Order: sequence, then C-alpha cells, then structure tokens
Amino acid sequence: MHLIEVADSHSKKLFHQVPHLIYRNDSNWACPLESMVEKVFDPSRNPSFKNGDARRWVLADGQGRPLGRIAAFYNRDKAVVYDQPTGGCGFFECPDDEEAARLLFNAAREWLRSKGLEAMDGPVNFGENYMNWGLLVEGFMPQGFGMPYNPPYYLKLFENYGFRIYFRQFSYHLDITLPELPDRFWKVAEWVAKKPQFSFRHFSFAEKEKFIDDFAKVYDDAWRFHEHFKPIDKDDLTDFLDSSRLMLEEKFIWFAYHEGNPIALFVMIPDLNQILIRLNGKLHLWNMLRLLWYKKRKVMTRTRGIIMGISPKFQRSGIDAALFWHLRPIMYSMPWYKEMELSWAGDFNPKIVSLYESVGGKHTKTHYTMRYLFDPDRPFVRAPILGQNNG
Repeated sequence: MHLIEVADSHSKKLFHQVPHLIYRNDSNWACPLESMVEKVFDPSRNPSFKNGDARRWVLADGQGRPLGRIAAFYNRDKAVVYDQPTGGCGFFECPDDEEAARLLFNAAREWLRSKGLEAMDGPVNFGENYMNWGLLVEGFMPQGFGMPYNPPYYLKLFENYGFRIYFRQFSYHLDITLPELPDRFWKVAEWVAKKPQFSFRHFSFAEKEKFIDDFAKVYDDAWRFHEHFKPIDKDDLTDFLDSSRLMLEEKFIWFAYHEGNPIALFVMIPDLNQILIRLNGKLHLWNMLRLLWYKKRKVMTRTRGIIMGISPKFQRSGIDAALFWHLRPIMYSMPWYKEMELSWAGDFNPKIVSLYESVGGKHTKTHYTMRYLFDPDRPFVRAPILGQNNG
C-alpha cells in the first residue's frame, strides 16, 4: 500500500472513487455531490483558506487501485484557541484494516505537525461544524443532508489509532413534524410570541446581508462564553447561503428580535440527501434536470434543523418556543414534510439537549468528534460545558 497526494485530475478521480467502494452494498449511504466536495478544497471558493490550508491523499494498492482516503486541514484562527493548536482530518474512508487506517492517519498527522499543529480532530470538515462533522456511532440509518455517515467499524479504527472522544453529538427526530409537540409547549410559545417587545421574521434572500449580520450577532452572543469561542466568519455564512440557494426554503429560517435587536435564530433545511441518493455524486445537465424534477415532485419529506442560537439573556424566556410557533403554520402549509431532525446537540450544551427533548424529540443518532494529541503525555481534556464560565 502507498499514499498518493491528490494533485491532479487522476488523483481527484481516485479520491471520489473510494467511497463507492466502501459503501457499494450499503443502501443508507447518499453520495455527496463531487462538486460540493471539490469546493471544500478550492481556495477560491472556501473562505477557510484565508488563514489555513488543506491536503488530501488516496491510499492505493500495488496496482494503483484506490483503497482509502483522508484529508487534513487547519484554520489558524480556530487552531490557536486550544492549549494544543489543533487541526482537523476528514473525508476519511477506509476498509476494515488497521494498517490502512494507520497509514492514512499518519499522513494527516505528519502534515499537520509540519505546520506547527499539536493535535487533530476528526472526522471533521474544513469549515463550520454544522456540515459534515463527527463520526456516526449510533443510528445507522439514512442521514440528513450534511450529517456524516460511515460504517460502524470506523470507531474501532479511530480508537485503536489513539483518538479519544472530545464531545458527543446527539440528533433528535420528530415524526409527523410539529403537530406532535406537547400542548403545553404551544401555549407557552403563543404567549411569548405575542408579547409586544418581541418580533419575528423569516429569512429572505432579498435582504441577505441584513440577515447575515443578524445571524452573526446572535451566534456570537450565544457562544461567546464558551472557552474556545471564535466569532463566526460572515464569509462562511455567505458561502453557505449562496451554495445552498437551490434547496433552501426562506420560511425555514427564522429570527427573533427584542425591541428590534436580534436575539435568537433557528435554521432548518430540506433533506437534500433524499434526492442525492439518486444522483450518484454527479451534477451534469441531466442530473440537474432530475434534481429539479424530484424537488418539484416533493421527494424531500424530511427536514434538518442545523442551528439554533439564543442570546444568553433570553435563554429562559421561551423565545425558542415562540420560534417554533411561527414555524408551525409554515409546516402545515407543506404537508409533504413528515419528519424533522433536530441536529446536532453537543453534550457540552445541555440547554439545547434539554430543549430538543422538551419539544418531544426522540434521540435517534449519536456522532462523536474525536481528538488525537500528537504528544501522548499531554493531558487530554474533554470539551468544556457551554456557559460554565457565565456565572
């Protein structure tokens, strides 16, 4: 076995062939669009390259046939918030072979070490954590768009190499969407929603810049007490909105305001994987027409809530319930959506875990974000509980 750095069209082709080999008998897997994957590694299209870099490799056998793959990357702004400057590895695919996994992890580790990093998280993405982040360990079923899927044996490969759990990520499902929420929840939601000091608006592309500013304000305010907080990059938000415009529903993204100031947000997207599973990773003209046709035929029956943020001052105000109250009639008007996934809630954020459980969510999936310290003698510390330094 030998490693090939991805540097030309042939090696890129091998990189995209690997997951088809790993999942060829797995009907749960939805192949991501190759164009979306390539965008992650394009410095002109991924804002994370502003102060970072990435490399990727394919593991091949003696005849040059692909066996596995991995990528390594770092964002210097985010890396330095930890005691050990931390990069990431992702896009990991590998047979159930510890020697193959070791070669792949070594490639990522040594490249990151050469850049001055002292640890790596994985499997993660080269961007914000609401897309393609974590190792699936429970709930081996079709995943929502942006939620990673992998074979069960990957946990063994990560642990045997020396990765440890940095935090757990829980996903919750609501069947038949919002009508299953408890009556008491709706009474509180309506009471808060009608208070005159609060107002609510859904996202609009016509006012994209305003909503990006509002998003950043809420996100940064909600997370600023986390020990490893770093303000969100507005370019990442712009990139997400622009690249997702085809699938986004403007009325699935809601903002709450207190006397005109943004204080809360909820972002939900349709489950594009229900279409991608039919396209085999390609978005040529014919598949683009098929995608539009499937969307019109309402093939997407699931949604995925990817982010909820509430400013600390209003986290016990019921504003979260009021956001759902405004979303409720939208869901009634789109009855083809039958299921909502609330993902993901980190075990470091007990308030969100409690919220998702309080609205009737059923815990169905667990992902791990794993961390590997290059110096095994350094103490390993789990992700701190969000807000523990907030009085």
